[in-house]
Amino acid sequence: MWWGRFAALLLAGALAAAASGAGAVSAPHPVRCTVAGAEKLPSEAGSADALCSAIERAVADKAPKARFTAQVKVVTPSMLATRLVVDGRPLPEQKFAVMDRNLNPSSIERFAQSIAATVAKAARP
Repeated sequence: MWWGRFAALLLAGALAAAASGAGAVSAPHPVRCTVAGAEKLPSEAGSADALCSAIERAVADKAPKARFTAQVKVVTPSMLATRLVVDGRPLPEQKFAVMDRNLNPSSIERFAQSIAATVAKAARP
């Protein structure tokens, strides 16, 4: 019985999204980036928004047509883990760590470039 309610909720959500134009063809490719554990980011590394912006810029440069989502988890002040979905396909978890210090702006940029290279490789036909 709960399956019926679940299906009705999914259908209602899909109809609402369609009515709002969420699936419109003219919309840019959806780029979603989330950061869990942002409070563990060292202040010098920047905010969660800065981290996502770096990823989005790097991917836009290397794979402008790729559709992706990135779920970044700040494991420690020196380690990040990311789950990527590129063009609907989930990829293995990507890990990035700095061994001799905490994350900083240059390590965030290297991380973003690494993510972009992975997205570009996965987006190839």
